[in-house]
Amino acid sequence: MSQLETPLFDALLKHRNRHPIQFHIPGHKRGRGMDPAFREFAGDNILSVDLINIAPLDDLHAPKGAIHKAQELAARAFGADYTFFSVQGTSGAIMTMILSVCEPGDKIIVPRNVHKSVMSAIVFAGAVPVFIHPEVDPELGISHGISAEAAETALAAHPDAKGLLVINPTYYGVCADLERIVDISHGYGIPVLVDEAHGVHIHFNDSLPVSAMQAGADMAATSVHKLGGAMTQGSVLNVREGLVSTKRVQSILSMLTTTSTSYPILASIDCARRQLAMHGNDLLDETIRLAKDARKRINKIPGLWCPGRELIRSSATYDIDPTKLLISVKDLSITGSQAEVWLRENANIEVELSDLYNILCILTIGDTGKEVSLLVNALKRMADTFAPDGSERPPFVALPEIPALALTPRDAFYAQTEAIPLDEAEGRISAEFIMVYPPGIPIVIPGEIVTQDNIDYIRMNMEAGLPVQGPEDDTLQNLLVIKERMPIIS
Repeated sequence: MSQLETPLFDALLKHRNRHPIQFHIPGHKRGRGMDPAFREFAGDNILSVDLINIAPLDDLHAPKGAIHKAQELAARAFGADYTFFSVQGTSGAIMTMILSVCEPGDKIIVPRNVHKSVMSAIVFAGAVPVFIHPEVDPELGISHGISAEAAETALAAHPDAKGLLVINPTYYGVCADLERIVDISHGYGIPVLVDEAHGVHIHFNDSLPVSAMQAGADMAATSVHKLGGAMTQGSVLNVREGLVSTKRVQSILSMLTTTSTSYPILASIDCARRQLAMHGNDLLDETIRLAKDARKRINKIPGLWCPGRELIRSSATYDIDPTKLLISVKDLSITGSQAEVWLRENANIEVELSDLYNILCILTIGDTGKEVSLLVNALKRMADTFAPDGSERPPFVALPEIPALALTPRDAFYAQTEAIPLDEAEGRISAEFIMVYPPGIPIVIPGEIVTQDNIDYIRMNMEAGLPVQGPEDDTLQNLLVIKERMPIIS
C-alpha cells in the first residue's frame, strides 16, 4: 500500500455512491430525518457517511478490512509496529495504555503534571501512582517535563513498576530527553508510555523534536485532531512490540470504546495521515516559519515575552516545539486569565489556554500569515492598554509538595465519604480530584492527605480566575474526604 491511499475514506465513498437502502441506524438516514436547520448547516456529504459498522465498512472493534488497512498505513507513517485508531480522543488512548500494563496494586511511575485521564485510568486499574515532580520554570511559573535523572532515580527506587509515563511534548511544547529516558527505563525492563497528545506533527518534520516512536517508546497516545488535521476526538495509539501485548491493547481499547463509532472521525484520521505522510514536511516548514516570525514580532512588544530555544537548559527541557507560542504577560498590569478574556472580547481571538501570567497560542498547518498578523496586532493593542503601572507583581507560587498517599486512588474513590469545608480539610484524606484544567494538573488526588499548602494553592488559583475543577461542589467551598470512623468503646 502507498501512503497516497485512504482505504477507509475510499470505502465510505464507494458505499455512499451505491445509494443503498438503509434499514439500520443512524435513524437520520443520511440526514433526511434530521432537523432541517442542522442538516443544511452540516451538509449532505458528511451526513451521508455518518454510518455504522456494517460489513462493507469494517468494525473498529475487530478490524479486518478497510479500517485494518488504514491502521496499517498509519503504523508505517508513524514508525510503529501497530497503530490503533481512537474515537475516544487521546484520553481514551491514554487510559488504554495504563490499563494495558497495570493490574490492581501495580505501581506506575508518572509525572505530577499528568492529564486527568491518567489519574482516571489509575483509579480504574487500582494501580499505585509513584509521582515524579516535573521541572518547574521559575521565570514562567509553569511545569515542564521530567528529567532523565529524576526518571532514573524513580526507576532505581521502584524497579517493580509496570510502566513509566512521560509527557512529550508538554502542553507548552517543551520536550525532555526522551531517547535517554527510554534507554534508562528499558534497562529495567519497564515499558515507556508517552502522552503525545500535543505532538502528532513532530514525527513529520526533521526540524521538530524526536517523536515517541523515533525515541523507541513502547506506546504513544497521539492526538491527530489537535495538531494533525483530523476531526475532534480523532486520535491514534501507536504501539511497539516487545514489552507490551498488542492483543491486550486491542482488548482494552475495545472495552473503552463506544460500539457506535463515528465513521466521519475515523475517515478524517485516515486522510490526516495521508496529508502528514505526503505533505507534512513542507506544510510544517511553513508553520515553523510563521511561528518564528510571530515570536520575533511578539518579542518586540514592550511587556511581552515569547520564549524560544532559550528554554533549553536540562534533560527535562531538552528541545522545544517552536509552533507553540507561550506568551508571558507578567510584565503587564494584567494576568494571563485576564489577557485571554481581553483578546476574546476586544479582538475576537481565542487562545488555547491561560494561566496566572501566560497565554498559549498554537500555530498549525491550518494557519496563515493573516492570522499571525491579527494576533500580533491584537497583542500590541493589549500591551498598550495594560502597560506596566509600576506596581509590584506577586511572585509565582511554587507548586506545593506532593501530598502523602494514604490510600490507593481507587480505594479512596470508592470509600465512604463526607463533605467538609475546604478550609478545614488539612490532614484529611481526599476522596476527590482537584486540578487546574486546562491543562488538568492534579493539586490533590483521591487517597492523598490534604495539606495547608494545597488549600492555599487552590485558593490562589481561584482568586486568579483560573479554572479549578474536580470536586462535586463546584464552588469549592467543600471537599469530599474519607469518612472517619469513631472508635468503638466497650
